[in-house]
Amino acid sequence: MQNFSKKQVGALGEDLACKFLVKKGFIVLDRNYWQKFGEIDIVAKKGHIIRFIEVKTVSCRMYEAGNRDNYRPEDNVHPQKIKRLARAIQTYVLDKNIENEFQIDVITVKLDLDNKKARIQFLENIVL
Repeated sequence: MQNFSKKQVGALGEDLACKFLVKKGFIVLDRNYWQKFGEIDIVAKKGHIIRFIEVKTVSCRMYEAGNRDNYRPEDNVHPQKIKRLARAIQTYVLDKNIENEFQIDVITVKLDLDNKKARIQFLENIVL
C-alpha cells in the first residue's frame, strides 16, 4: 500500500474530475488557475455556459476514524474558501474577457486507494 500526500490525493482527484467532465461532454478550458488570493481548480465549458469547478478529494484513510457515510468533502468548501474562489473567478472573467454565462460547481471525489476505486459526486450551480 502506497502512501499519498494530501497534494497527491488532490491532484489525483482533479485528474479524475477532468476525465469525468470530458465523459459528460464538457470541454476543459483551464486547470489550476492561480492568483495570490485564490485558485480555480477546473474551468470547463458545456454548451454556452462556463463552469468554475472546485474539486474536493478525500481518501478513505483521511476519514477512516469516523463514519464515512456522514463525512461530506463538500463541507470543506467553507466561507473563506468561497470568498477566495469568488475573487479568483472575478479575475479570471476579466483576464479572459469572458462574456458567457457562468456558474460554480463542486465535484467531490472519495478515493479508495487500496482498491483503486473512486466515487464522484457532481454538485451543479451552487450559490455563493
